[in-house]
Amino acid sequence: MSDSKSKPRRAGIAQPALQAALTDAATDPVRRAMWLDALEQQLRPCLPPALAPHCRLANVAGKRLVFIVDSPVWNARLRLAAPELINVAQSIGLAVTEVTAKTSPASVIKPAQNPVVPVSEASRKGLQAALDLLSEPDSAGTPADRGSHRGRRKN
Repeated sequence: MSDSKSKPRRAGIAQPALQAALTDAATDPVRRAMWLDALEQQLRPCLPPALAPHCRLANVAGKRLVFIVDSPVWNARLRLAAPELINVAQSIGLAVTEVTAKTSPASVIKPAQNPVVPVSEASRKGLQAALDLLSEPDSAGTPADRGSHRGRRKN
């Protein structure tokens, strides 16, 4: 017999998912993301109202606040708002001295809003006529199958 004992079961209290994620060894990225989100919530009111929906805080890298913006136009507008952002960041304890913006147009790609236009009767008739021409028998009496025998040799 061995003297090893199994570990006693923990009480039946379930941990909330966030708390469980924060107790894991990989908590640093989660904590950093939560910190960046809280920081963005503090800085967002300082952005001009037209700019706020087009940019978000991505990182704090050394002495830089790094934002992601939708287009170069918003990049320029963020540079104009940089002094106020730096002042607010310094007032909440960050030692930042500059604001950097990265342009990422992929983050704002929206699906096309074009409605589907039904095919007109004239287009439908023209398409049917083209299909009828393709299915007419050729001189050998077999339906024309254009393209399926191209480049092939008969043995």
